[in-house]
Amino acid sequence: MILPTAYRNKQVAVVGLARSGLVAAQALSQAGAIVYAWDDNAPARDAALAAGLTLTPVVAMPWEQLTALILSPGIPHSYPKPHAAADAARAAGVPILVDVDLLLSTQTAAPVIAVTGTNGKSTTTALIDHILRDAGLPVAMGGNIGVPALTLPAFGPEGTYVLELSSYQLERVPSLSARTAILLNITADHLDRHGGMDGYIQAKAEIFHHQGEPDWAIIGMDDAPSRGMADKVRRADRAPRVVPISVLAPVAGGVYALDGQVIDDLDGAAVPVFALDRAPRLPGRHNAQNICAAYAAARHAGVAPDAIAEAITRFPGLAHRQEWVSTLDGVAYINDSKATNADAAERALVCYPAIHWILGGVAKAGGIDSLAAHFPRVRGAYLIGEASSTFAETLVAGGIVPKACGTLEVAVREAREAAKPGEVVLLSPACASFDQYKSFEHRGDHFRQLVENLSRAGGAE
Repeated sequence: MILPTAYRNKQVAVVGLARSGLVAAQALSQAGAIVYAWDDNAPARDAALAAGLTLTPVVAMPWEQLTALILSPGIPHSYPKPHAAADAARAAGVPILVDVDLLLSTQTAAPVIAVTGTNGKSTTTALIDHILRDAGLPVAMGGNIGVPALTLPAFGPEGTYVLELSSYQLERVPSLSARTAILLNITADHLDRHGGMDGYIQAKAEIFHHQGEPDWAIIGMDDAPSRGMADKVRRADRAPRVVPISVLAPVAGGVYALDGQVIDDLDGAAVPVFALDRAPRLPGRHNAQNICAAYAAARHAGVAPDAIAEAITRFPGLAHRQEWVSTLDGVAYINDSKATNADAAERALVCYPAIHWILGGVAKAGGIDSLAAHFPRVRGAYLIGEASSTFAETLVAGGIVPKACGTLEVAVREAREAAKPGEVVLLSPACASFDQYKSFEHRGDHFRQLVENLSRAGGAE
């Protein structure tokens, strides 16, 4: 555990004691800080007490004496309504941070590759970590990908931190100065949390804060907000090098994917460096964008193009993101539980020509209306969870008669019976999971277990 020793003998509040918050409170305590910890959730408070922490309600914290508030990324400090701790901190002039800032303010010598975007953050983060590790470089990844920042190893200038950063985190990381900052894309998301699209874009822009001429800003050029961001970064007083990436058109001085090839134009030579069909665990145009971004970041880290290409072919993929689970009697089973909205599900639907689609859960605004253009690919639809009746109406209007399965167990069984060799059984719910599961990971793990049970019964390839 990295200890933020700059906070020794200082008073710090930590509010939100899930995975990263609990680690932050423990690390600060071990570093000699006086920690006032709290969580509104009783089980989290019980876990904190079991870990040896002392709990202090927000109203009893000595706000005028505090050096910082470490506030969980999931707890709002502005919109839609600030948490009481945020209000108290703001009134007392106390900085509001997240645990990633404790890492960056403590480990100042190590270069940072920071990754954000509405979609693709986790895959790109994991792919960069994989490429650098494959090249023999000291590297560690953490942040929003699920690894608490203060559990990473301590690095000097020889090591690299690869950090996935959400918009929630970027608002509270003033110590961020990324050698390589990546913005994959921007589409409407979390607008209630940021007070609208402008606030969301501004939060994403924080990833480029403190960058200068030696640094690279790798930016996707395939959506208008990201193109606008690139223009803004270029106009900055100490502008980093803007490296454009695209999967729609050539981009001078950047990396792009066209006609099944990744093209390296970083040096102005437009050299084909990687055939996308060599990465079967990274299907689809969205993953081509992830590959372009990871390739550019690895180049900036000093990895040779051939070594990058070979590492990409060995990337095993990321759990719950079009994760291949098994092939049974010629039918592939794909776990895309991370697809919690229609935009994310679309990225999977475009990848397969014949799909037995398992979907449903807690629907997001707009449902699946935007996916109608992909319904001709669907050979069968199997509905689970709260959204079943609403989604059934949309599917029927699009010419599909779905099966109301209720649970994932029934859906997998029905899809197994109906699917033919060469087709795909795809869990891509286009919904949140909280009606039946603790998280999208819990849902995906259950799908994987159900398929593995079928595999043990015979027919796995």
